[in-house]
Order: sequence, then structure tokens, then C-alpha cells
Amino acid sequence: MNSFLAPFKDSILLKIIIAIIAFLYSFIMNAQVEKSTDLFKTLAAKDSILFERTFNNCEIEKLDPIIADNFEFYHDVVGIQNKEMFVNAIKNNICKNPGNMKRNLVSESLEVFPLKNNGVLYGAIQTGKHTFQEKQNGIFTTVGIANFTHLWILENNQWKLKRVLSYNHLPYSE
Repeated sequence: MNSFLAPFKDSILLKIIIAIIAFLYSFIMNAQVEKSTDLFKTLAAKDSILFERTFNNCEIEKLDPIIADNFEFYHDVVGIQNKEMFVNAIKNNICKNPGNMKRNLVSESLEVFPLKNNGVLYGAIQTGKHTFQEKQNGIFTTVGIANFTHLWILENNQWKLKRVLSYNHLPYSE
């Protein structure tokens, strides 16, 4: 076998082809899921519950079924919160004056990356950007933008939000 491969040993072309194949394989195996997949649609719906229903509409009761008991929230401005602290922060801050704040997902920013163990789906990473609006003089004005990363875990066939990174909060400018 070594004599067969000997002529290719010093071939730059062969090394380039192998590198390209390895790169494409790595890209395909770790790529985000398509927006048309059930996984993407499911987690996009969970994002909507988390933000549209609870953050924007203050339906706090919608949080409990989708947040893991050992939930952790890491925020670059307000620090670390567990599940109880997170829910209380929404109740006592955002929902203190319902209808005065909104979160909007930045169009086309949502991405979902599956997590598997020996080929079996056990979780997913969801990333995106969102803007925040405040009502000023009766009109919603976009005041900030940030990135988020969510770790979703399948627990008893239910998707639970386990970890959240909320970062790069900046004033909004067009």
C-alpha cells in the first residue's frame, strides 16, 4: 500500500483536496439547521413564548413550562440570575408598567444548532439578535440592540431553556 501512495506523498494538490474535503465535512456536520426544519420552528416558537408572550405581553405564567428548574441567566449588564430571580425581574421591572417595553427579534438573525449524543438529539443552541423598544411620548422607540445565546435541553421530551447568555447590549443606531 505504501508503494501505491508514494507518488502522492509530496503532492500539494492532494493535500489541498484533502483539506477542502475536511473543511466541507466539518461545515456540513456542524451547520445550523434550515429554517424549514421542525427543530428550528419549535425553538422559534419557544422564542416567541419567551419574548412575545412574557416580555412583551407580561404573561408570566407562560415561563414556568419552558424554563428548566436549574436555569441560569448571564447578562452583561445585570449579572447572573437563577430561575426565581429571572422571573421576578420580569415581573418587577418589565411588567411593572405593561405595554411600555418591547423586544423584537432582528429579522433573519435566528439560528439553531442541534446538539447530539451518539446521533441522538438532546439539545440545541439558539442564537440571534434582538432590539428593545420603550414607549416614549406614546410611541415605541428602539433604544437598544443585543445578542443572545440560548441553550435548550430536551427534558422528558419537553424543550426547556437551561442557560441564557445576553450580551453586547448597545444603544440602537440605524
